Amino acid sequence: MSFEKAVEFHGHQCPGLAIGYRVAQIALDKFKNRSEDEELVAIVENNSCAVDAIQALTGCTFGKGNFVFKDYGKHVYTFIKREDEKGIRISLKPHNEPASERHLEIFKKIQNKRATEEEIREFRKIHEQKTVNILEAPENELFHFENVSAKAPQKAQIFETVICDECREGVMSSRTKTINEKCVCIPCYEELC
Repeated sequence: MSFEKAVEFHGHQCPGLAIGYRVAQIALDKFKNRSEDEELVAIVENNSCAVDAIQALTGCTFGKGNFVFKDYGKHVYTFIKREDEKGIRISLKPHNEPASERHLEIFKKIQNKRATEEEIREFRKIHEQKTVNILEAPENELFHFENVSAKAPQKAQIFETVICDECREGVMSSRTKTINEKCVCIPCYEELC
């Protein structure tokens, strides 16, 4: 799948998406096939733009239960083949050059909605160049690789839907709590406690 397809899925091109694209390419080169069902499992340790490229390219998704998110804030990605529980752990190497002061300055202005149109264009140009640099860099300059053996997480399970006694919305039976002899969803449970 092309980088343009990842951009289409994500909505825009950026350095984070390029990182995920490169990671997904490495995983697909190692395992040869996109995951049609749950054959391949992706474990990601951040919720950055990179994970969209990984979902789009590898076929590992939350909906299929073969995409696991660990909120560690690290560009670390582990892929496991279910059939033999062999995998690869890919981590982004620390950048040798710090982000430019100008890039960070404009980024803060954009976040605070104080950037001029010219600054926004400048920011996009810097972002585009960073994206190109990531797409063109040799893999071994970007990433550390480690072969791993790991127990694949349980396959996705389907549970009965029950009605919350409080809000009357449907909820998976495995995600209910009991309070005051009522079967309730987690948000209602937290509200009642």
